[in-house]
Amino acid sequence: MKRLIAAIVLLLPLGAISAEAQKIDCENASSTVEMNFCAEKDFKAADKDLNVAYANAVAFIKERKLEKPYDAKSFEEALRAAQRTWLAYRDSDCKDLIAQEWSGGSGTAAASLECMTAKTIERTKELKDRYEEH
Repeated sequence: MKRLIAAIVLLLPLGAISAEAQKIDCENASSTVEMNFCAEKDFKAADKDLNVAYANAVAFIKERKLEKPYDAKSFEEALRAAQRTWLAYRDSDCKDLIAQEWSGGSGTAAASLECMTAKTIERTKELKDRYEEH
């Protein structure tokens, strides 16, 4: 599927993609292409927010005056390991398992992206709740 989309994209004139994307009403997406486009757009926004929340969490950790074995370096390493594990879980659950549930059907990509978006939003909230001062 990705190869087909990439091939189509390469055949389109420069600027046609953004012009077509501007025409898509994500509130009323009806075709598989529109649903996939909108789901990817939502995921990219959620992923961007997650990256900001993660960077803020790292900055929060670095500002704290902690002593070994719970110093900032080990704290940051633990957060990094937890984040990598969480990303692997999210991707496995939303990509691998969703594909099985949908039997690879035409809704698989949108369902996978929607799952990833929901989990990413939850993780962003969790990082903000834990590591941002309120």
